[in-house]
Amino acid sequence: MFKNGQNIIIGENVKFGENIIIGNNVVIYEGTIIGNNVIIQDNAVIGKQPTRAKASILPEVNKLPPTQIGNGVTVGTSAIIYANATIAEDVFIADLATVRERVTIGEKTIVGRGVAIENDCTVGSYCKLETNCYITAYSKLEDYVFIAPCVVTTNDNYMARGKERFDKFKGVTVKKGGRIGANSIILPGKVIHEEGAVAAGSLVSKDVESESLVMGSPARKYKNVDENQLLKNQ
Repeated sequence: MFKNGQNIIIGENVKFGENIIIGNNVVIYEGTIIGNNVIIQDNAVIGKQPTRAKASILPEVNKLPPTQIGNGVTVGTSAIIYANATIAEDVFIADLATVRERVTIGEKTIVGRGVAIENDCTVGSYCKLETNCYITAYSKLEDYVFIAPCVVTTNDNYMARGKERFDKFKGVTVKKGGRIGANSIILPGKVIHEEGAVAAGSLVSKDVESESLVMGSPARKYKNVDENQLLKNQ
């Protein structure tokens, strides 16, 4: 089954699997590969090539390879997925989310409403990225990571001034089972180790040890994560 809405634009050499549902006003750029049982809702854009601002410090790039969408993926209303993104099976991308170029997302991950995943990020499987969180460029989230609403991650200690910063951008790393509470801020290059947890509203300026719960501004260890909260006990 292939169900189309109205005013759909499909580029050349787009490959579709079976049982595809496409809403109204969807744009799918050339070469995009879409698996089986995929839902693409109204006004979504798939495979968009990035546009470089005149003042951007990022290098010019040639045309990027096409986007790949796995089986069972849902792409919400007005979501944008850029070129050279790879979305694994059964990923849910909610309304208004943005997934930038060279991003990979593992199977069964949920990308919530208004989430922004910037360029060159890796997101693992079974993750939950909740409403309006921001994943800065060059970050890595491993499997079973939880990011609460309005979390902000950062990658530039120089706050956009000084040429010395150009080769020092570094995103955050959240290792398997790491969790970050609502409205927390994670400073550039910081690592939240396996099963580490950050309480809501915290400012993380140092790495978080495995199975530790930190809180405050700056965040400090409060206690170990409760045993019944560890992945092995779920």
